[in-house]
Order: sequence, then structure tokens, then C-alpha cells
Amino acid sequence: MAITLGPNQYGKAEVRLVTVRREGHVHHLKDLTVSTALRGELAATHLTGDNAEVLATDTQKNTVYAFAKEAPVGEIEDFGLRLARHFTGTQANITGARIKIDEHGWERIAVGGEPHDHAFSRGGDERRTTAVTVRDGRAWVVSGIDGLTLLKSTGSEFHGFPRDEYTTLAETGDRILATAVTARWRYQGEGIGWAESHREIRRLLLETFATKHSLSLQQTLYAMGSAVLEARPEVAEVRLSLPNKHHFLVDLSPFGLKNDNEVFYAADRPYGLIEGTILRDDAEDPGPAWDLH
Repeated sequence: MAITLGPNQYGKAEVRLVTVRREGHVHHLKDLTVSTALRGELAATHLTGDNAEVLATDTQKNTVYAFAKEAPVGEIEDFGLRLARHFTGTQANITGARIKIDEHGWERIAVGGEPHDHAFSRGGDERRTTAVTVRDGRAWVVSGIDGLTLLKSTGSEFHGFPRDEYTTLAETGDRILATAVTARWRYQGEGIGWAESHREIRRLLLETFATKHSLSLQQTLYAMGSAVLEARPEVAEVRLSLPNKHHFLVDLSPFGLKNDNEVFYAADRPYGLIEGTILRDDAEDPGPAWDLH
């Protein structure tokens, strides 16, 4: 039996990074999880323990911290590009770099109706994300949102599905529709206003979810992705993952009560996971943009 080493080896590190930028009494907070994955010819360290070509995870970690000090982090896409180009440009053995960043959102605490200069609160699980890949001098950027929880209490139906001896789900013309959005979108090119683009894409996703009369979560997914591509030419494709967070009507008839779509049981199991990709007909080739996703 022959045993061989696969063609792609990666060295990875993960860093928690919080920065405070001070402008007088006003402080600006960045809270990030940064993951680095460096691709190269690392066969020697796997086969013989020769570490001459290994960039230690300690070095990767310290580079993230040093770069955060040397210049403001700024938008996470730009920070990821800076790191990826540094690793591929200064290490001869590194042929590619993937930098993934999650930004954890904080809001200023309101005191007397005004935002406090240096006190913050964090609510919910929503995170802004990006994954930057640099290879052979070219860059690909995939950004997105994790943990964006949405619900609307009407404007959703589900009926007309096949029924067999194992089907118990009742058809409905009026239901709660709830999900936790994981969205990824692949950009075309660079020089993009990352913050404005992210803000507008998020707005489009939310507004479409709210206003689209839904006959299925699949239909809503397609409408949300299409709205982004129609309005944002810098986006080549959108990938969405939407768990269907079911809310079941509680049977109150044993108590002599009628439940007119008012009292529900929010179930965490079971749930359906709806996923899909919406792609431009003329989208650029994705290259390695989605590798390791």
C-alpha cells in the first residue's frame, strides 16, 4: 500500500483581536476574530519534521496584532487584503493566503438619549464576515452576514406539498416565518466601498424578507438574493443558508379556548435548512474564492 501526502497543505492560526481607537474622549471599538490559512509546499515538515518552510502560528498571530497597531483596522475587507498580501509577498514559500474575519458588532450605550463616548453594549449574534484570498498576485473577496435573526408574523403561507402516510404538517395560508440568515456574497473586483456595500446589501436582504409575500422559504431566499444582484453590480453571486425556525400553533381547545394565530410554540428542533445560490449570468469565474468555505 502506497501512502502519499495530498497536494495542498495549510498552516492556520486564529486570533481574537479588540482595538480601541481614541479620538479625544470618543472611543471607537473593533472586535474581531481573525483566522489565517497560509498555503504552501509544506511536505518536508509533514514527512521529515523539517520546519524550514513553516511560518509559525505564533508569527501569524503577532502579525495580526502588529498590523492592527501600525494602522487603523478600518474595514475588515481592507484589513484582510493587507494581511494576505503581506504573507504572500514576504514569504517565498507561501503560495496563497486565506484570511477570514468575523466582526462582532457593538453599539454605544445611550445615556440621557445620547450615545456614550466609551461605553458599549452588544446584543444578538449577528456578525459581519469576510474571507479574502490572495493567490498569484490576484485577490478574491467574499463577504457576508452570520446570525441575522428575522421573523415576520404574517405574509407567509405553505401549502400544496405532497402528503403521504407520514405527513402530519397542516397546510396554512397564514404562518409565522422565522429564520437566522447566513449570507455570503462574492465581489467582483476591488476598490469597492466595503462599508456602504455591506450596509446596502443588508438593507436589501431585510426589506425583501419583510415585503415579499412568501409561499415558501425557498421563494423568499431567491427573492432576497435576486434583489441584491439587481441593485448591486459589484456582487457576482449570493449564497444564502436559511434554517426554517418553525413556530407551531398551540392547541388550546382542551381548555375551551380558540387560538386565532396568536399563541405559538417556538421549536428549535426539528427544522428545515433551505440553501441556495443566486448567480449572475455574466459573473466572473470564482477561482479559489469559495475554497475552504
